[in-house]
Amino acid sequence: MKVISAISAAALVFGAPHTNAFTITTSQRKSFISSSSSQLNHAPAGVGVEMTGFIDTELRGAAMKLHTRAQSPKEGEVEDKPKPAEPYVTTHLDYLKFLVDSQHVYQAFEEIVNMEGMSPELSPFIDTGLERAEPLEKDIEFMVSEYNIERPEVGSFGESYAKHMRDIASKGKEAIPEFMCHYYNYYFAHTAGGRMIGKKMASLLLDKKTLEFYKWDGDLNEVKATVKGSIENMAADWSREEKDMCINGTMDAFRGGGGINAYLSGGKMGHH
Repeated sequence: MKVISAISAAALVFGAPHTNAFTITTSQRKSFISSSSSQLNHAPAGVGVEMTGFIDTELRGAAMKLHTRAQSPKEGEVEDKPKPAEPYVTTHLDYLKFLVDSQHVYQAFEEIVNMEGMSPELSPFIDTGLERAEPLEKDIEFMVSEYNIERPEVGSFGESYAKHMRDIASKGKEAIPEFMCHYYNYYFAHTAGGRMIGKKMASLLLDKKTLEFYKWDGDLNEVKATVKGSIENMAADWSREEKDMCINGTMDAFRGGGGINAYLSGGKMGHH
């Protein structure tokens, strides 16, 4: 069964497909991020609302610059690309690949925050309620059984991003600011734009079934507020250099998540 996907218009949480390397020049920026909808995560500042804290000002500002002018007329700096003549046709296998790669990356994040060498700095991010690896396992098993699809191996998008996270962690505590940029963007984008993807895919592919990936125990807004507060507390003690390290990881965070989301809009290079 195939269905016409509306994902390509605005539901990619981070951006367009990335290359395998996690380095990119400034001149390559415009050619790479054209369909990001992480504005669902870093929403425009509300009128009359004072934005305070490292996340709402500096980290958000770095993310907004990576949006197109259509997505954020006042803050976007990336030129819009022409839309494809026909939308991509998303399949159950596409979605399963997306779930498998997503789980692999979440497993990497969950392993890193539990590393003894990262304690006590990353201890507040253990068992926060945002963890997604276990719910994803249930969803993957459901997709395999319900639609008679062979479970795919983790693709190159998921492998490369998870490896990038572990490479950052291997540097030790000095790389925590860079890691936290990825942690914040990856987890929080899923709670916003990611949920829109889930609703769209449920409607198009799953007879409106909501996967466990899009369910959280307790009040999600309270969980997010607690985690955001923990990040702000950490950032309050960072030097200017450490804050810049975190901000400068934004491009890679967009690219990492964007590669995985590409399965939903025609990315076919990530799996064997």
